[in-house]
Amino acid sequence: MVEQVGIAVLGCGYWGVNYVRVFNEIPETRVVVACDQRPERVREIAQRYPGVAVTTDVAEALATPGVDAVVVCTEATSHHRVARECLRAGKHVLVEKPIATTSEDAGDLIAAAAARKLTLMVGHTFLYNAGVQRVKEYIDRRELGRIYYLYARRTNLGPIRRDVNALWDLAPHDISIFNYFMGTAPLWVSAVGSRALRNGREDVGFIVLGYPDNVLGQIHVSWADPHKVREVVVVGSDKRIVFNDLQTMEQVRVFEKGVAPLMQNGEGYSGDQLVVRDGDIISPSIQPREPLKTLASHFADCVIHGRRPLTDGDAGRDVVRVLEAVDKSMAMRGTPVELVSTEESLYVYPAESASHPLR
Repeated sequence: MVEQVGIAVLGCGYWGVNYVRVFNEIPETRVVVACDQRPERVREIAQRYPGVAVTTDVAEALATPGVDAVVVCTEATSHHRVARECLRAGKHVLVEKPIATTSEDAGDLIAAAAARKLTLMVGHTFLYNAGVQRVKEYIDRRELGRIYYLYARRTNLGPIRRDVNALWDLAPHDISIFNYFMGTAPLWVSAVGSRALRNGREDVGFIVLGYPDNVLGQIHVSWADPHKVREVVVVGSDKRIVFNDLQTMEQVRVFEKGVAPLMQNGEGYSGDQLVVRDGDIISPSIQPREPLKTLASHFADCVIHGRRPLTDGDAGRDVVRVLEAVDKSMAMRGTPVELVSTEESLYVYPAESASHPLR
């Protein structure tokens, strides 16, 4: 156990630079070294953070005295290789999403961390967003009634990645949110994609996830849509709730409207006998805080006290399993693909996470 965690940040692109900032701002951590293969990025970090050592060599970063934990912000296809090297060096690891590009590689990281009793956490940042946490509270208190379905839109003009398609780049956010809301992974996946920009990989995708109790989740992602949207909607029998990440004032809106079949002796009537509920539109007060800083504080707490991260390796592997099924389904033009659990059971979020461990 350590009182202040020494951090190495590997990969200093957009997210890497933000990790350097937030880990320098929270009292539980200090950034010891930052690493990037691009000399110009290293020079920029050195100018902005003169107290942080810089290097272009991963091995040198891992060997820097005082490093207890590593943030892996390299390209997605290198996550497994780099994170594995960090774990072998005895470092706790926070790896950006996705944890790996195959579930087998994700399982390898989980096993490596467990064997060395090290913390392995995945940067599913939206689960540390106060608005998402508030929606989760409504769901866990069953205020929405029976959940009918969920849908999400995540669209913009780029940025286009070189290593993965738009579904692997954008959908992990919403898959992790849906899994968090439902408390488990989906049972089956159907997906179609399009290469609208003709750049060699899918830049538009539509995903349907089938959860227990016949709950459906639908995700639309795009690099080719000029309208930027970051929205998640949950529709229940009593209420509909909307999370809009682009809204600063009313990030969550609760529509006290719903419809359910008229019940008698626990059974629904046949035909169109429905009960319609109409009510107010509420925007609950949400204390603003930076999700990335909340995530960083949670990682530090897990390292210092040996706690299980909300977004641990198992949660990350479930997202990768869904994405693997997405690829299979797209290759078959949307044919549903079942998610069959191997000897490892599909991840279920711990009960103590219901109200979120970060409050």
